[in-house]
Amino acid sequence: MDISYEYYRIFYYVAKYKNLTLAADVLHSSQPNLSRTIKILENRFGCQLFIRSNRGIVLTAEGEQLYSHVQIAVNQLQKAEEELTMLTGLHRGSVCVGASETALHLLLLPALKRFKESHPQIRVRIQNHLTTQAIQSVKQGLVDFSVVASPIPSLDSLKASVLKSFQDILIAGEAFYTLSKSPVSLQKISQYPIICLGTHTMTYLFYDRLFRANGLNLKPEFEAATTDQILPMVKNNLGLGFFPEELAKEALDSGQVCQIMLKETIPTREIFLVEQKERPLTITAEALKSFL
Repeated sequence: MDISYEYYRIFYYVAKYKNLTLAADVLHSSQPNLSRTIKILENRFGCQLFIRSNRGIVLTAEGEQLYSHVQIAVNQLQKAEEELTMLTGLHRGSVCVGASETALHLLLLPALKRFKESHPQIRVRIQNHLTTQAIQSVKQGLVDFSVVASPIPSLDSLKASVLKSFQDILIAGEAFYTLSKSPVSLQKISQYPIICLGTHTMTYLFYDRLFRANGLNLKPEFEAATTDQILPMVKNNLGLGFFPEELAKEALDSGQVCQIMLKETIPTREIFLVEQKERPLTITAEALKSFL
């Protein structure tokens, strides 16, 4: 039976208040319009829904039965409307983001600070991964999107957008200060202890390609588990480390480390936002994306 939701809504408020005047005020309608709608419903169902008397309006047995169902439906729809209003107004909700270590520190953390200041009610969950794991989480639908640093593997059904470019530099502690006097070659650098991320990371692959392009093999003396471990290892003179220039600025300015200029060029790297092509982002995820 094809009956407009608006008819059920009118029935609901008339049954709730048992008064046409009150129901009309709530619905911003008129009593004749409400009476006409009730009459249409009674004709459709072939039964009387209300008994009208001088004392007001009373539901019939059939009206009571219909009201028991309509009340649930209207309440659920009102609740859904309220929840969607809260979400679209970004007054509640959550977003889950995958992030590689470098992307987390270079871009995501500063953006999250601004995002939470603007939308304190939104809950944010971060899954800190290797680049390959962060991308796999997007494929599996475990996160809304991931933020990762290049190089990145094949994305297949995913799409990637460049959010930011950044430059790595070679840094060293005071024990290697003499190397900062003039540009040196990768050939010479390879004779010193090098600190790098593990061989299973995309960052390692990036530098392995750089060394191979110059006829050298990358043989790190120390393998760090995360990007933020490299800087303290360099400060303690354990070796030379490739590190994002932006993240090294404070240590460079304070003289805790120095930059070693290379004769070869370290290619610029990018930070990508990776998301599914076919699945649109939620409102909360789209809002965080705008901050990135």
